[in-house]
Amino acid sequence: MLPLLRPITAACASVYGALNGTMVAMSRRAPLSGFPEWSPAERAVEASVLSTLRTIFELNGFAEIETRAVEPLDLLGGASEASKEVYVLTRRGGDTADAEFGLHFDLTVPFARYVEERQGQLHFPFRRYQIQKVWRGERPQEGRFREFYQADIDIVARDTLPPHFETEVAVVMARALAALPVPRATMRMNDRRLVEGFYRGVGIADVAGALRSVDKIAKIGADGVAKELATQNVSEQAAQAILELAKIQSSDGSFKDAVLDLWETTPTVDDDDAQRLLGEGISSLVRLVESVNAAVPGTAVADLSIARGLDYYTGAVYETTLDGHEDLGSICSGGRYDSLVAGGGFPGVGMSIGVSRLVSRLVSQGLVTASRSVPSVVLVAVVNEDSRGTSDAVASRLRSRGIACEVAPAAAKFGKQIQYADRRGIPFVWFPGDEGDGEVKDIRSGEQMAADADAWVPPPTDLKVRIQRR
Repeated sequence: MLPLLRPITAACASVYGALNGTMVAMSRRAPLSGFPEWSPAERAVEASVLSTLRTIFELNGFAEIETRAVEPLDLLGGASEASKEVYVLTRRGGDTADAEFGLHFDLTVPFARYVEERQGQLHFPFRRYQIQKVWRGERPQEGRFREFYQADIDIVARDTLPPHFETEVAVVMARALAALPVPRATMRMNDRRLVEGFYRGVGIADVAGALRSVDKIAKIGADGVAKELATQNVSEQAAQAILELAKIQSSDGSFKDAVLDLWETTPTVDDDDAQRLLGEGISSLVRLVESVNAAVPGTAVADLSIARGLDYYTGAVYETTLDGHEDLGSICSGGRYDSLVAGGGFPGVGMSIGVSRLVSRLVSQGLVTASRSVPSVVLVAVVNEDSRGTSDAVASRLRSRGIACEVAPAAAKFGKQIQYADRRGIPFVWFPGDEGDGEVKDIRSGEQMAADADAWVPPPTDLKVRIQRR
């Protein structure tokens, strides 16, 4: 017997039931909340989503990177609110007060470190995509997990980033979402310059504070936001103006007229810089909405109530929801920033898809289904155990041509082997013959025919597991 690669502790023995070399039934344990474990069919949905995203990102010239799962704690939020969600990494029995590392809670922090450390080796603008798990210690609820996949794309420059990249990133994400088996996505857009120019123009000094209040409008309503703004010394007139601004939406450039009409009818302070910002933001947002809708019709909407992230982003900001599933919240967000790395430099634009949030809605509400739960398209039957080698040889020949298959686990009656394939969702059963290759049966239709393991192919729709909308 080979020696154990690591000792089995008493704790391991209690979990796995490894007693005297015999595996015994383990006691039932409650699932860990916030850590999803998909069934094979559900995992097929997730794998299909990830594969589609990779394909779209790479078609648009984004190169994949992967960063380590841990980062120094001082990079993970420091003393900010985000630091409270970090899972700290320690040795068992170690003192958490002495911990130096934590699991990353998003992909932006590790990406910023990655760019800073490799800036002399990267070619700018650097086009990156990253699909990895992240960990966040928040309260689990529908679509919100403690361990989940994110998929990010970013374009980062060294000194300046032309505005057309704001459109490009949005278009790539819109095309990626359109390629997925999901309901239509609506990408709502705003621009920090437009909002900041308007807020400053009506006399609001603490723009970031006002934005945080406006971001709560869906939760506490306009009256609640107005009360919060009053505590920030925002005048009633200014509060009413920015609440009216938040009502403006359009799927084309017509929002421009509504904003300018509101600006003209609202008393403003004498601030040329505020008016300049407002004009730049309006022009940029008109161009963005119309360009994205030209590339992926019916996707983009200018929505001036979008405030989340505007205290960080410096240009365009995006929030994406699924039509008919707005209760799930944003499944894809991002925006333009002036500096990826602390201290300045490296402006960029990026977006992030909450893959696990998206998949959870697809599988929990049965919006999509996998054509089968296993990759095998063929079960090779076994006539008797003495001839198992013949079945293995047939399976090897099929696999060499990219046809996924498995060999029956036991030489039972053919009827039972067909039942086994049916339970597993395998559409074809191969019966080896005494001479030649035998016959293959489509157990769904009952059609059976002679076949050659070096030539037979299943229908294209059966070759791979397919994900389809219901």
